Parts: sequence; C-alpha cells; structure tokens
Amino acid sequence: MKYRLLAALAAMCWSSAQADVRGLQIEDLVRMERVGAPLLSPDGKKVLYTVRVTDMEKNRGITNLWMQDLNKPGKEQQLTTTEASDAEWSPNGDAVYFLSSRSGSSQIWRLPLQGGEAQQVTDLPLDVDNFRLSPKGDRLLFSLAVFHDCKVLQCTTDKLAAQKQQKTTGRIYDRLFVRHWDVWADGRRATLFSAAIGSDGKVRGEPVPLSLTLDGDVPSRPDGDHEEYQFSPDGKTVVFAARIAGKTEAWSTNFDLYQVPADGSALPRNLTADNQAWDTKARFSPDGKTLAYLAMKRPTFEADRFQVMLMDVATGKKRALAADWDRSAMDFRWSSDGRQILAVADDIGQHRLFALDVASGKVRTLTGAGSVNGFDTHGDTLVISHASLSGDSQLFSTRLSSAAQTEAAKMTRLTERNAAMMKDIRLGEYEQFSFAGANGETVYGYVMKPWNAQPGQRYPVAFLVHGGPQGSFGNEWGYRWNPQIYAGAGYAAVFIDFHGSTGYGQKFTDSISGDWGGKPLEDLKKGLAAAAQKYPWLDTSRSCALGASYGGYMMNWIAGNWNDGFRCIVNHDGVFDTRGMAYATDEIWFTEWENGGAYYDVPELHEKFNPVRFVKNWKTPMLVVQGELDFRIPTEQALGTFTALQRRGIESKLLIYPDENHWVTKPANSVLWHHTVLDWLKDHLNRPAK
Repeated sequence: MKYRLLAALAAMCWSSAQADVRGLQIEDLVRMERVGAPLLSPDGKKVLYTVRVTDMEKNRGITNLWMQDLNKPGKEQQLTTTEASDAEWSPNGDAVYFLSSRSGSSQIWRLPLQGGEAQQVTDLPLDVDNFRLSPKGDRLLFSLAVFHDCKVLQCTTDKLAAQKQQKTTGRIYDRLFVRHWDVWADGRRATLFSAAIGSDGKVRGEPVPLSLTLDGDVPSRPDGDHEEYQFSPDGKTVVFAARIAGKTEAWSTNFDLYQVPADGSALPRNLTADNQAWDTKARFSPDGKTLAYLAMKRPTFEADRFQVMLMDVATGKKRALAADWDRSAMDFRWSSDGRQILAVADDIGQHRLFALDVASGKVRTLTGAGSVNGFDTHGDTLVISHASLSGDSQLFSTRLSSAAQTEAAKMTRLTERNAAMMKDIRLGEYEQFSFAGANGETVYGYVMKPWNAQPGQRYPVAFLVHGGPQGSFGNEWGYRWNPQIYAGAGYAAVFIDFHGSTGYGQKFTDSISGDWGGKPLEDLKKGLAAAAQKYPWLDTSRSCALGASYGGYMMNWIAGNWNDGFRCIVNHDGVFDTRGMAYATDEIWFTEWENGGAYYDVPELHEKFNPVRFVKNWKTPMLVVQGELDFRIPTEQALGTFTALQRRGIESKLLIYPDENHWVTKPANSVLWHHTVLDWLKDHLNRPAK
C-alpha cells in the first residue's frame, strides 16, 4: 500500500510538472527573435550581428545591431534601438557603418563605439539599398535604383514625382521583364555607385556611377545584395556581378564579373566573358593576387553546380578549386592567411561548412549535423550561425584549426535568444532515414514525432514536400515550413529529399529536370511506405500531403496520380497548368530548362507531366493558398486549381493574399496561414476512416 501511494504521488507530481509543457505553436514561431549572420571585427576580438524582433502591432519585423566581445561570450551589447541593418566594421574597428531609415529614407550611418550618437554619412535623394565600405574607410560602394537615362540622382527623383502627378496609369513595355518576383518594372535599374568619404566623415556631392553604362541590375533582383560586389584589398578596384538585360533577360542566367576602378575613371571590363553561364560573388584573396568566385557551367540552368573558381588577377588565368568535390557552394570566405577557402553547401540533409585547401584542392568538413546559416573567420577564430530541426539559428565560436565535423554543442555558445520563451515548449524528436528510391538509388528523408508522443501510440502524418524543386527539407529551422509546428499540433511529420534535391551530388539534382512527375513521385511513395514500415508510430492511413511551389505542383500531380494516398492536400503557390506557366511566369529560363525547351518548340515535353491533364482523377479534398503578388507562379494557377476542384464537386477552400508574393512574410498573415492549414488537417485527419 505504501509503495502504491508513493507511486501515485509521483505520478501526480509528474503530471503537475508537465501541465505547462506544450508543443511549438505558430504564435511562438512568429515571436521568436532571429539572430543574423556574424561579422567579426578587424582584430577578430568582437562579433557584430543583427537581431530581428517581431512587432505584431506594426505587423513586421524590426532589426537592430548587437555586439559581443569574444572574451566575454554571452554578454551582449545592443548598439542601436532604431532599425538598423547591413552592418560593416570600420577598418580599425572603432565604428560600425549600417543602413537605417531613421532620417525618413534609407541612408548609411556611422556609429562610433567609444561613445556618441550615430552620424548620417549619406544624405541622398534616393534610398540606399545596400552598401560596402572600402578597406581603408575612405570610400563607399552602394546601390541605388535609378533611371539609366538620368545623369544625376535628382533626375530620377523628379521623374518619380512626375509619374505620381500623371492622371494616366497605363504603362508601355517593349521587352521582358515586365514584372519580376513581386514588382512591376518601372524603368529603373539597381545601379552601383561609388563615393568618397570626406574629412568630416560624410559623403559630399554627386556619387560616381560604376555600372550605369551596363543594361543590368547591380546587385541582381530580386534577392541580390552586397555579396555581389567587392573592393580589392587596396580599395582601388571593384568587382561586381551583372547580367546584361537586352531582350533576353527573362531567359538568361548569364551573369558575368566586371572589374572597374573604384573612382569610376574607366569603364567596366568583363572578366568572365568566356563563360555563358552564371558567375557571381567574387572575393579577393587577402594579398589581392587571386580572385575567387562561384561559377556554373550550363547556361539557363539556375540549379547547376556552383563551382569555386580561382582567377590570377595579374594574368586572368582561371582554375577550378576542388573540381571533384560534388557539392554546390552557396557562400564562401577566404581564411586570413589565404591558404583556405571556407564554403557552405548542402550535404546529405545537412547544410555544412567546409574548408577547401587552395594549393591541393583537398576538402575538409568543419561542421556536423545541422545547418550553418552564416559564418565569419579571422585568424584562428571561427564564428558560425547554426540551426537544426531542434532549434533556431544562434551564434557559436570555435577554433578553425580544431574544427573537424564539430557539433554546435561542442562549440562556445554566444547567443541564447528565445531560451526563456522555449523553456516550457517541448519539440518533436526527429531522425534521418534512408531507403531505396527510384532506380534503386539511395534516397534520404526525415521523420519527426509529435511533441507529446507516447510509446505504443500511432499518430496521423503531415507529409511535407519541398519546393525548388532543386532544394532540400533537411536538418534546419524554418519560419514558413517548419515541421515542428505540425509536431506541436500533435502530428507526426515525414519529409523526403526526392530525386532532384540538393546535397547528394549534381547528378542526383539534375535527375528531376524533364521528369517532374516521374522519379520524385516514386521516391515520395516509396519514402512514405519505408517510413511507415520502419516507424510503427506513423499512421499513414491518416495522412495529409502539403507543399509549396514545386511542392504545390506535386500536390496537383498527386491529386491526379496518387489519389488514394491521402485524406487531404494543402497546395501553396503550386503549378496547375504547365502551358499557362510557360507563358506567364517571370523567369522563363526555369520552365524552359526544366521542360527541355520553349513550349512552342517542345509542347509534348511540357505536357508530359502537366497536372491539368489528370483533373478527371481528382477526388482528394484540397486547400489552395496563393499570394496575388506571386509573379513566379501567377495567381491564375491557383484559380485554375480551385476552379477545377469546385467544378468537380471536391471539398476545397481557397486562401488568397492580395499583399503577399511567393512567400507569406507578414506576421499576421503567417499566423492565419498556419491556423487555416492546421484546421484543414484537423478536419480531415481526425475523422473516422470511411
């Protein structure tokens, strides 16, 4: 009796202790503070980074600058209280330059670290979109959106003002792009300028245009930033990436690297005219003798392997570094001694940091499981931003010389944002698995348990399909498609890196082109079956498939070609009709590469895996979500999907956002999205089986 009483009391205590524990909810995810990539000071002793907090009242994120002394890890110092971003250190580390709109427009500011208020460095009539400070601190590079027939900045301002005064609203175009990502073209180009900093610390007079003679954007749109242009170590030369627009911009990926004097005294010179594919993100070696950059080989293929290239600055001679390393580099830095290049790349469901030896090409893996979302190095100091399926991005430091597949847990933690908020939240446990997919080849995926999983119980499944299609649902933390949200709602999650995913070699990535509905669908079927066999807690008889972009395409394809696999479907920004997509999407190179050519040349290839051909087979309830500012997969695709569902009499809903693009970015809209999706799952997965 005594022992039974003690056991009962222990159970009551356990139950009480667990009463406040819960799974992750969308409100938690939206409120999480987001730590940006690290930037080490010139002496390597301090690290600068951004922290983004969500202002639900203003319905947007607000970013400010923070700093740490690496000798005092965890002791953070907030540098700005008014919005600030795109930070750069002064050459001697006594000040920080940053972008801020505190004056009413986006301008460059300088904050002295010894005390005093930030000082405005630029006072231009146009917004500064991004910038770089020269190595000597005497000059700035920055990008402004201007009309290329204007010789001075005020001309662009006057033209914009005149447009607002016009009563007519019609616009005339004679070439593509007419719209790109989420913006209609208004005739302006992102243009690189240079300006000297005076003795008073401010920019005076008219800045000098460096890319005005080129018909292209610097940096590229929609996602380009200051990583696409760089000073040489002596500050006298600038190298930037640009694609010449002409009449072919919408079906070209031919970005080249251009070199120009920093003072604009000569015209830009093309350094990579020999390569008709993508060249970008040039970085000079510490001694200025070598230029490293990323290059693709195949024109018009946006998911080709990004190879690290080295160019001798004096002779122009080029060579591939680590040519046999079958990974696509996404970002890189030189080591301080110039002997290594550090690069991040997808790798077997992780996003790792690697060291490439410049002399030998030997590749060394520096980080283990998880995702490196940003990093910087100085001397033997390495600071990374690291995340995983079990936690958001935080900063860690280690020694470069001792880093060899190092787990974040073994590094020195610098930031611990969200720890207080997460203390009562239990995340779902996850595991990577593999199986024999299409052609008998090894395919990887992940499973995740509900936060409150109990032994012997089975759980309904959220089957997540990634976009891209050349992408990955790996060991990372996301703010749109985070499987922990489904685990937090009591669902198991399964997500497969099907043929076409990145991080498994370029041949595996290539294999989806021309085969959108073939091997990937086979992988998804076999992956779900393999997961169900290996993990008996998965109840695949109660499952819902969800995906966006290519994942949304796959939802339409599943509806017609795997119509007995799921109780419900969630389709976000998915392709419905490949013919309509070919003639309405903004970046035409994508549809033409993926389908073997222009629609008018090879209609049969576009039609082979066209979901619209199989609407007759549809029967699964579907939730359709679309942003009206999505010009990648235009609104008509979602309307076609919803119309087909309604006409067929299939249970369906349409959630449409007039103010969102391919992503749902506004906090309130994200909350609505997740609740709508989870309600859809609840309605269908909690019903008794028919």
